[in-house]
Amino acid sequence: MKHANATMQVFRRLPATAIFALAPALLVAQTTTEITLPGTRVFPESITSTNDGTLIIGSLGHGNVLRIAPGKTMAEEWIKPGTNGLNSVLGVYADEKSNLLWVCSNKFGKTGEATSVKTFDLKSGAPKNTYALPGDDPLCNDITVAADGTAYVTDTNLASVLMLKPGANSLEIAAKDPLLAGADGVAFGDKSTLYVNSVTVNKLVRLEIGLDGKAKNLTELKLPRPLERPDGMRTIGKQRLLMAENSGKMSVVTFEGPEMQTVVLQTLKEGLEATPAVTATQGMAWIVEGKLNYMNDGPKKDKDPGTFKMYAVPLPKQ
Repeated sequence: MKHANATMQVFRRLPATAIFALAPALLVAQTTTEITLPGTRVFPESITSTNDGTLIIGSLGHGNVLRIAPGKTMAEEWIKPGTNGLNSVLGVYADEKSNLLWVCSNKFGKTGEATSVKTFDLKSGAPKNTYALPGDDPLCNDITVAADGTAYVTDTNLASVLMLKPGANSLEIAAKDPLLAGADGVAFGDKSTLYVNSVTVNKLVRLEIGLDGKAKNLTELKLPRPLERPDGMRTIGKQRLLMAENSGKMSVVTFEGPEMQTVVLQTLKEGLEATPAVTATQGMAWIVEGKLNYMNDGPKKDKDPGTFKMYAVPLPKQ
């Protein structure tokens, strides 16, 4: 209470012009916990972030990439549709170590560039490279990057995880297995352990990564509760992930016990509408309403989805 009274005394002694000058700084210092994305039918499918608090959003609806600067609450178009052949955008992943933004670009229908993972300069958004996904009818869903710079990409349609080693010119298969049916979210638990969830069969699979970068063992993990269309995942610590479920839920996933076989799910937020993606920065866990059910078959298809919002809650300490 003494501190509060002292602060009020300081404000009373300040001239009005000084108080108004301080107001913007005080407002910026407040933590933002809700952001409304501009425009209609944005259908954000993936979000990522950088350590300074920048938030990056991939729009499936518009085929572009949005960015929210640190301390801001307004998203602006950063990478325009069609840039370097950019099509429908799913996964986005910010790799600060290599200064690259990785983007899943998908061809739906007969027109447009083939499904691929593309890279852009993380600071300027300038296009860098394109790596086509192999096989018939692939679906580039999400990306993560290992400590050695190897990128891992989930292919939902072909039940596989692809990899691109530093300096390589094409993707190669790191794992292909029936356990990876519906592969979607992907994140590292540690340097040699990769986790992949399935949006179609609601499972979580552990991949042990060998020295060659490929998976040498795959294990379906026993879960403490059923998952509901799990989607984006992000690493937030050793054997600790942040995960979105399209049921409107965001959870911390922790792996414990002998051989990390025990899965612990801690719900951080729920009750939202079709949430495909999460990210964490500046001590906050973010989740986005994608409302992809308004794009797909069903009673809500082609109806007005309304606004699209991002929500944040404090990230629990480990």
